[in-house]
Amino acid sequence: MAYAERLGRKWRARYKRPDGTYGSEPGFDTKTAAEQWGEEQESQIRRRTWIDPDEGEIKFGDFAERWLSVSRLAINTEAKYRSQLRSRILPQWEDWPLIAIVNNHLEVQGWVNELHDELADSTVASVFSFFSTIMNAAVRSRKIPANPCHGVRVTSGEAEIERQVATPVQVLRAALRMEELAGMEGFVLTLLDAYTGARWSELISQRPGAYDRVNKQFPVRRPLREAAGQIEEAPRPKSPAGRRWIQLPPFLAILYEWLLDHCSHRRVFTGVRGGVLRRSNFARRFWRPAWDGDPDNPDPRARVPAILPGFTFHEGRHTQRTWLADDHIPEVARAARLGHKLTGMADVYEHVTPEMQRAVLTALQARWEASVQELTPQERRRLIDVVPAELAKEIAESDGLAGE
Repeated sequence: MAYAERLGRKWRARYKRPDGTYGSEPGFDTKTAAEQWGEEQESQIRRRTWIDPDEGEIKFGDFAERWLSVSRLAINTEAKYRSQLRSRILPQWEDWPLIAIVNNHLEVQGWVNELHDELADSTVASVFSFFSTIMNAAVRSRKIPANPCHGVRVTSGEAEIERQVATPVQVLRAALRMEELAGMEGFVLTLLDAYTGARWSELISQRPGAYDRVNKQFPVRRPLREAAGQIEEAPRPKSPAGRRWIQLPPFLAILYEWLLDHCSHRRVFTGVRGGVLRRSNFARRFWRPAWDGDPDNPDPRARVPAILPGFTFHEGRHTQRTWLADDHIPEVARAARLGHKLTGMADVYEHVTPEMQRAVLTALQARWEASVQELTPQERRRLIDVVPAELAKEIAESDGLAGE
């Protein structure tokens, strides 16, 4: 039974712990208050809901490091988490006992508000989500009774930046610029980005022998991931739904197969010397100049108009999904193409049919053909010079240039 003992002018509660030893808590003004607190501890122990008060005294920094050491994380995820810990989370919470954070909800809200003063909403949300993940782990580990992040307002109220969606002709014009900057690989990679919605890691991991020439499709099995300067082959896609085959519309199959026929490396898309493409270098040297142009160059001869300033490789996924929605492709087919999982019972009862797959390829082929017609005559002639003979003939015939 719990009991109370006097300590000077205060009372201390004594209660029996699960291991048979006695715990204590000082600082009560009355004997009754101390006894009631001790009895509550023993009641929680009997209900198996008790949390040892000493466990909550563990410092946040120590618990976060322990959590990272036992979590199975991809190298890029771990690198991201450690960067957020070092730069944004530990400066505030490293020496705080876990239980002290629980008891200071307003302090947590104030910290989030300060992050908004210097970071974008999306970055704040990412940092806060990781912080909340650690606190949830502390709850599951029975270090603290609740997650102090619940109820914290994360967004600043500012309008979120909308993802950009490129038109087919913008994609084609950017691809032509990429051909000038990075060769045929850059041309095809730009088109694959928008016309498949595949992730960067999924595209640069492709090997020539993996392509299915009969069904005009390539598999997503072991994407490449990069973090802290290291690149590794992931054992599996980002999610089970990410493991899929991606079919190519006819024009893109011609381009991709031409690239495979001229490939002399272990992977389809590589650096100049056959090494793995690094996203940051690719974006800086090729992607940004292609999309952003150089409209403010003082030399008129070097001045290049922008196509869609700021358009990112990842926005190719948004572009693909938006195109398919605009073409009335069913949600289940859109999700399957991008490697997304449908929510709720739709994931159980809805399936992609061959008719849906044909509709996807037909819609994408139509967008390509329309984009070719939107080019200027000079741009179409340039396109004919770039693409393989089979595709060049189709373009010339549709444009009335055959035989010229």
